[in-house]
Amino acid sequence: MPELDPRDALPGRPRRCLVGGASGSGKTTLARHLADRLGLPHTELDALFHGPGWTPRPEFENDVRALAASPNWVTEYQYDRARPILLARCDLVVYLALPRRLVMSRLIRRTVLSRRGTVLWNGNREPPLRSFFTDRDHVVRWAWRSHGHDQERIDAIRATRPDVPLVVLRSPDEVVGWLAGVTRGSAPE
Repeated sequence: MPELDPRDALPGRPRRCLVGGASGSGKTTLARHLADRLGLPHTELDALFHGPGWTPRPEFENDVRALAASPNWVTEYQYDRARPILLARCDLVVYLALPRRLVMSRLIRRTVLSRRGTVLWNGNREPPLRSFFTDRDHVVRWAWRSHGHDQERIDAIRATRPDVPLVVLRSPDEVVGWLAGVTRGSAPE
């Protein structure tokens, strides 16, 4: 299946959707909106991965396998251990390949303003802003380092699952337009 243009109708109504992109690109937000639009359950992969104290949950891979085996879902395409499990079962991949400056400005704004003090997964809180200087894997530093891997991940998706519809969105306007028309041409199953 060739890459779909953001204006193209989907070939059918998807039931298992992955939303990929760099850290801070809006994967979870788009996944939630897509799930609402299609009437599918959304599972936030970060909630399955992070245990108390930001430690990886030992059940993560089993939880991902159970999610992948279920008939309907929308989730994020992230975590090296989860990607192949989810990609093998999905019937749509949407990839956010947004410009670095946009992703970084959104991520910094989210980190500084919206999440300060917010309890996230399993009792974890966004770390203090000063950890940017001390934590090599602070979300902003991680996002900066990992942003350049979009094309490599898109190519890996194409190579692994050439049969699955792939939509690459490169701007906020494409995201909004695609989401508005996501059910156009796709019949309910």
